Amino acid sequence: MAKTKTAFFCQNCGTQYAKWVGQCNACKQWNTIVEEVVQKEEKTNWKIGSNSSQKIAKPLRVNEISTEKEIRLNSFDLEFNRVLGGGIVPGSLTLLGGEPGVGKSTLLLQISLKLPYKTLYVSGEESQKQIKMRADRIHPNSETCLILTETKTQNIFQQIEASEPDLVVIDSIQTLHSDYIESAAGSISQIRECTAELIKFAKETNTPVILIGHITKDGTIAGPKILEHMVDTVLQFEGDRNYVYRILRSLKNRFGSTAELGIYEMQGSGLREVNNPSEILISKNDEGLSGTAIASTVEGMRPLMIEIQALVSTAVYGTPQRSTTGYNAKRLNMLLAVLEKRAGFKLAAKDVFLNITGGISVDDPAIDLAVIAAILSSNSDIPIEKGVCFAAEVGLAGEIRSVQRVDQRISEAEKLGFTSIYVSKNNKISLKNTKIKIQLVSKIEDVVAYLFG
Repeated sequence: MAKTKTAFFCQNCGTQYAKWVGQCNACKQWNTIVEEVVQKEEKTNWKIGSNSSQKIAKPLRVNEISTEKEIRLNSFDLEFNRVLGGGIVPGSLTLLGGEPGVGKSTLLLQISLKLPYKTLYVSGEESQKQIKMRADRIHPNSETCLILTETKTQNIFQQIEASEPDLVVIDSIQTLHSDYIESAAGSISQIRECTAELIKFAKETNTPVILIGHITKDGTIAGPKILEHMVDTVLQFEGDRNYVYRILRSLKNRFGSTAELGIYEMQGSGLREVNNPSEILISKNDEGLSGTAIASTVEGMRPLMIEIQALVSTAVYGTPQRSTTGYNAKRLNMLLAVLEKRAGFKLAAKDVFLNITGGISVDDPAIDLAVIAAILSSNSDIPIEKGVCFAAEVGLAGEIRSVQRVDQRISEAEKLGFTSIYVSKNNKISLKNTKIKIQLVSKIEDVVAYLFG
């Protein structure tokens, strides 16, 4: 039986070394030498002792390939299904990343406990008693979820072969180690080898696997970047521990859109799905406050109403500050330049602070008009009339540009009780018999005249 052989390669230029060194002699790069498997043992199949012959793939003509829609497993979580594109795809590998303590393990354990089919939850970080205590809070008396505390992939595959689960959850990939690699668990070579074994298992058995990944200081998923290329879907779980709301985003999805967004509320009994996020993103303050405007944005297929807050004050120091939370700072500088050049507002000597409430980040250009309205409201200290919202992009010439899917934005605003919405004159609106007043504008000057007289 051939033994496992490893060697050390430079990830930058590919030079091979017999042992680890700090700097590559060929390309002079530091910390690029990693261990890789050169030759494995003969029994490298995930199924222990399997001698079954593998099927050899054959090329097919394009018109011979079946285009039937794949059957997805229902996770019984509307937000999780939406972000994945309709459910869990059999044979797929999903990677879930997030900050420590944000609720990654809670989310996947909650889904595993609710599923009506057999699920194997593998934990390398917590004991079975710890998981049991959390399960009693979330969903007690589950009969379909199996809990395994193991870090060795060969032992995990033995239990998988014995239990034959319909879904496998690994918490986390950084704690696993394989006998084929001698390095410690969490190293680049161990993460890559363990992920490769799980991918082989998932594709051969058509069983979906969900991995939990750690996050580095700069917010990226720990381990080699190739880890994100190997998996089918990469999800990001975001949220501040000081707030109760959590956001699930899709960074990569081979089976659906990456623009979808899922919102949860952290409670004592687990994570609650927020089906109408517009209600939590807009404050219920009845008093008119200056510097606040409501924008209609679209995340994936879902329209959202978000609240934008702005504060304009006289600069104390020589250089005025431009600070944003949840919004692109460069785009804010552009909009301030447009206000000064096209509308005549002198904001160059003033500090401008912008915040999107709820802790979410928005890149939709359709919130430009709401950003400008909030800045002008704070600058003049005049509150915007209650029930007014905005959905338009602002160009460099000061013109109000049209945005996509304006009908959905208007319908969402009407559903939440808004009385007026400002959109571009160039938008083609097909809605009829709407109760909300649609205010068509073409320039910034028109908006200023309507709002502030």
